[in-house]
Amino acid sequence: MKAILHLLKFSFFAVLCLGIQGCKNNESEKSDRYKKPNIVFILVDDLGLHDLSVTGSTFYETPNVDRIAKEGMIFTQGYAASRVCSPSRASIMLGKFTARHGITDWIGAASGTDWRKHGRHDKLLPAEYNHSLPAGDVSLAEALRAEGYQTFFAGKWHLGNEGSYPEEHGFTINRGGWEKGSPIGGYFSPWENPKLPNKTDGENLSMRLAKETANFIKQQKDSTFFAFLSFYAVHGPIQTSEPKWQKYRDKAEAQGIAERGYEMERVLPIRIVQDNPIYGGLVEAMDEAVGLVLKALSDAGLEENTIVVFTSDNGGVASGDAFSTSNLPLRGGKGYQWEGGIREPYFIKVPWLKNNGAENDFPVTGADFYPTLLDLAGIELLPEQHQDGISLKPILEGEEIDVDRPLFWHYPHYGNQGGNPSSVIRQKNWKLIHYWEDGSEELYNLDTDIGEQSNVLDQHPEIAKSMSDTLLGWLKEVEANMPEKDIEFNAELAQKRHEDMVTKRLPALEAQRMEFLSEDFQPNPDWWGSKLTKD
Repeated sequence: MKAILHLLKFSFFAVLCLGIQGCKNNESEKSDRYKKPNIVFILVDDLGLHDLSVTGSTFYETPNVDRIAKEGMIFTQGYAASRVCSPSRASIMLGKFTARHGITDWIGAASGTDWRKHGRHDKLLPAEYNHSLPAGDVSLAEALRAEGYQTFFAGKWHLGNEGSYPEEHGFTINRGGWEKGSPIGGYFSPWENPKLPNKTDGENLSMRLAKETANFIKQQKDSTFFAFLSFYAVHGPIQTSEPKWQKYRDKAEAQGIAERGYEMERVLPIRIVQDNPIYGGLVEAMDEAVGLVLKALSDAGLEENTIVVFTSDNGGVASGDAFSTSNLPLRGGKGYQWEGGIREPYFIKVPWLKNNGAENDFPVTGADFYPTLLDLAGIELLPEQHQDGISLKPILEGEEIDVDRPLFWHYPHYGNQGGNPSSVIRQKNWKLIHYWEDGSEELYNLDTDIGEQSNVLDQHPEIAKSMSDTLLGWLKEVEANMPEKDIEFNAELAQKRHEDMVTKRLPALEAQRMEFLSEDFQPNPDWWGSKLTKD
């Protein structure tokens, strides 16, 4: 720790001049606006780009999250650093792309020959990967803590087992963060979480995490703090209360229930409509929890000196897991190599900049949060740490930045949602996908084909080759782990599995969808435990 603190001993501005007529010299005249800014970082699990009303959903209702967007800046081309959770979360904490820090799959996923136990009959054995946040790195929380910030974490961690919990990576307080990536025991108390004791049967998990965050804000209102609220929502298993289910069931009926809710993607069926009333209720509960935290900032008089970030760790779950939502017009979803798997809500509210919902289309990534927040706080950047992130402060201040950088994604795994082992590069409006099963590639022009329906590689071979060379060269430079061919691959068994997806899984999902929308749907007598309390 002493070595880290020594490394991070940089100067910072003790007083921020926030766009008013000069800085006052008289200490007695200084207001809270001159302190280093507080930071509230809100990360939602598995939330798709179009799972918010502010980003185009006509089914889900998210007024509190919408408020963050409308009072801040909306980055319309915001990306998660990975198509699944742990790698993306590590990139937020470290400011590096996934191939560089080595956490390339969700921690706990099978790799190597262990993958065969799933009976998937895939061509490759997924690559090995790091199973915890590297201890030698300086996390965002550690960097802020070294500059006097009080640090707090609530919710999903999933960046290592005991010994690599939030407490070991810069967070003084941890409420609910451990190795598990889903809400063990469900979204209503009693849940199973050694870092979040049960208090009241039936308590909503998202609201409990928000209350813990709000209490921290209240306790630290006279200090400077970094609060990281990392919801388990909206990860499966999806659950909601009966009143919220009823609201969204009725809304789906009023909007007109589509005849079909799914179609086949390459490997699995994929949802093509937003009409899941259980998921709708889960999204709304998350939004209500966000509202509680925003109210805590207002009640404490801290709104004008608190940066608020809102984003997700990967695309919405359209295949696999709970088949919760549709990401259209984006193709795919969580686990996929297409835009639906990596394009995210990406909002930054810096209250003194008065962005008021301004939209910016510069491509940004989860690795950019680290240097951006340091820069906004007047803290010297750590370029040797956040090697792949850039500060977005100039953009937030209304300037254009002349940075032509490639974005990289590396996922040498299969996952649970139907995506293929592949690596991706984006440069300007071009996106190239390199597939590891056979070395094939796809090239898309995102300006004209946001749904990635037209592979234009043959029409632009020079662009494709240049991008492929850059991608493969970068992966070699960072010594990225790679998958291997499975010598036991059986093509006949793989084909049989695919046929079962078409003839059995697809109709079963359609039947389940109609069950969720039926008037007499009831998952169990107490609605997943939500009826255990009157609260």
